[in-house]
Amino acid sequence: MIRPPLRAAAVSYLNSVPLYWGLIHGPHRSRFKVTFELPSRCADALREGEVDAGIIPSIEYQRIPNLKIVPGLAVASSGPVRSVLLISKCPVEHIKSLALTTASRTSVCLMQILLQRHYCIAPELVPHEPNLNAMLDECDAALLIGDPALGSDFPGLKVYDLADEWRAMTGLPFVFALWAVRAEAATPDLVPAFQQSAIYALAHLTEIVEQETARTGLSPDLIRSYLTENIDFSLGETNLEGLCLFYTLAHELGLATQTKSIEFIE
Repeated sequence: MIRPPLRAAAVSYLNSVPLYWGLIHGPHRSRFKVTFELPSRCADALREGEVDAGIIPSIEYQRIPNLKIVPGLAVASSGPVRSVLLISKCPVEHIKSLALTTASRTSVCLMQILLQRHYCIAPELVPHEPNLNAMLDECDAALLIGDPALGSDFPGLKVYDLADEWRAMTGLPFVFALWAVRAEAATPDLVPAFQQSAIYALAHLTEIVEQETARTGLSPDLIRSYLTENIDFSLGETNLEGLCLFYTLAHELGLATQTKSIEFIE
């Protein structure tokens, strides 16, 4: 019997393209049906069983039961990441109100950890649609993520790169997102399909750069440097160490109810 394609939700941000591009164009493309969502919506679709797999904000692994992680793949950065930014009208220590994007949960969680453990401040946190001008009209500072943060100038504003700030605080890289699969769909043969698809994508980086230049309007040089210098698509020992520390701190600060160990597809 022919198995139906695995339903996979991908994130419609530049930093995730090499994780999903090979599922659409690579040698295993017949095995996957890819749809696109915001990071937070990917997690919800996976939780609700609307998809079998998803690129999820890393914090959501602690919040969604019965998931397995695809080994070796992630969206990570040892800093700077350039696409997860705190934009402020004043120095960080003077921030009294902060607009938090509703588009990503891991970045919001990371921001809260940095506020408490790195900056030692407690501004009012205001959930907000990701519109920088509107956010800064209402608050002293804003958390801006994804493609809108890339290639933008912020004259007269203070800019703090969250992956850089995490690295300064911990000495470790930060893992923003993971490929997660519902346990009932997590068969071992998926691992090489995901991993080989990522390798295929990175081998076709020139095509990805051309595609994303047309989609985003960003320059080819910026896209290439971002994907090769700022983002790390691996999940090795050091990235896992950073991820586990993130989970520990999130739990300590009440941002996650547990710190379950990472279970990989085997």
